[in-house]
Formats: sequence, structure tokens, C-alpha cells
Amino acid sequence: MTYEDIPAEKLGVGCPIAVEIVDEEIDLYWAIALDMAERVRVNNAKGQATVFIVPVGPVGQYRRFASICNKERLDLSRVHFINMDEYLDEEWQWIEYSSPFSFRRFMDEECYGRLDPSIVMPAANRIFPEPGKEEKIQHRIDELGGVDTCYGGVGINGHIAFNEPPEKGDAVSVGEFASRPTRVLFLSRETRTINSVTAASVYIDLIPPRCITVGMKEILSARRIRLYMNREWQKGIVRKLLHGGIDPLVPASLLALHRDAKLTITSTVAQKPLGRLR
Repeated sequence: MTYEDIPAEKLGVGCPIAVEIVDEEIDLYWAIALDMAERVRVNNAKGQATVFIVPVGPVGQYRRFASICNKERLDLSRVHFINMDEYLDEEWQWIEYSSPFSFRRFMDEECYGRLDPSIVMPAANRIFPEPGKEEKIQHRIDELGGVDTCYGGVGINGHIAFNEPPEKGDAVSVGEFASRPTRVLFLSRETRTINSVTAASVYIDLIPPRCITVGMKEILSARRIRLYMNREWQKGIVRKLLHGGIDPLVPASLLALHRDAKLTITSTVAQKPLGRLR
């Protein structure tokens, strides 16, 4: 049996990455939001800071997280969000905040702007990797005592954040790839193509080719890793990352090296990838 043939009920069997299947996309968003809120409660009760690495994609969890926090009046003063990545312009600087692709703008609109001003985390706690200051991410993590949880999605080529896999034929060991820190890089063709499908009416030219990303080093250092998959096109890559072995060509497969990694997917993603012309 090839991993393309693995049925939904067998996903994750024999793999150290825990797997949960939820019914619908909205269930996945609530799963993320509820987990985030619970970690804040636990750390607040201990008098500890909460440090998350967070994505833009999946996207629907933030308004639900804000709803929970507003209703419960959760204290977010010690909560720190480190965003995974951002698109860059031709000068290798953040794209304009006004761009429809700006992750900084998205977080303001979908998360921070939805939180009651009396409980929203301080602006200094809303952190993005910045070109020319890449080392500050690790310094900040060290100052805060480490990352509690890394949340994220998985790209069509298995990337986490914008940690693109090496090109086939490039000799990159698992250890070397796992140690890559926050950095700037070009996006892969696969990533720009699928991002154009989800965000640009399939007009690839609109998707910026450059980016900055938190590295696998910072991601794998988190005490917990929670990844989520909700797209129809993730049916194949979920099987590769769970059953194709640990391989830098599928960056998310490195989660198998982590002591507390979990993958939550929708029932659609759990179905076998089937070929058909249409």
C-alpha cells in the first residue's frame, strides 16, 4: 500500500504525530481558538507569560478566539503572539500595510481589532519577524522563557510557515534543515501557485515572490506544536508528512521529531486523494 492509498481511519497509525479528525472546517477553527484560550487560562493561573507562534492560515480562529476572550474577560496582558511570516517587496522589506496580502494588516483586522481594548495584549507583545532584524525573534523567545505553543497550517509542499523545502537534488540533512532560523527567502513555485488559488483569483503574478519566516529552529523549540489542515488540496500532503518518513522535502514531517506534536484535520482532508479529469 502506498501512502496515497491509506484510508482516513489509518492516518497517523505508526507515526508519533497525534492525529485528530473533525467534521467541518468551522470545527477546526473552534478547536484552535479553544486551545489557545485554554493555554492562556492555564498560564495566567500560574502567573506565567503565554508565548504563541501563530499563523495567517488557517484564518478563521482569531475572531473566535477574540469572542471567547471578550466574553470571559481573559487577561491578555502577558500574552505574546509571534507571527510566523510576512510577504516582502522587491527591496526585501515588509510589503505595504495597505496590501490585501499584508499579514500585519490581517492580524489587526481579524484578531487585535476584535479584542476589547481593555483586554487586548500590548502592541509590544504583537511580534513579526522583520528583515534585517531576524535574530530578534530568537532573542525575544529566550527573554520570554520559550514558546508555549506553535500553531500553524501546512503548505501544499509540506512547508510550515514559509520554511520551503529544498529543491530536489539539494543535499540538506534533517539536522541542518531543523536548525534553520528566522530568515528571508524566495517562495517556491508551488507556494505562490496555491496561494494565488486561495487569495488572488488564481493570478499568480499578484503573489509576492519574497518572504520572511520564523525558522524550523524556533518552531521545533516550542513546548507544543499544533498544526491544522482544512483545504481540499491537502489530502496528499497529509499522507506524505505522516507516512512518508522524516524528510526536509516535506518540512512538516519533522514534527515526528517533536515530543508533543498534534495534527488536526477536517474529514475532507482525511479522504484519499483521487485522480480525475474535469
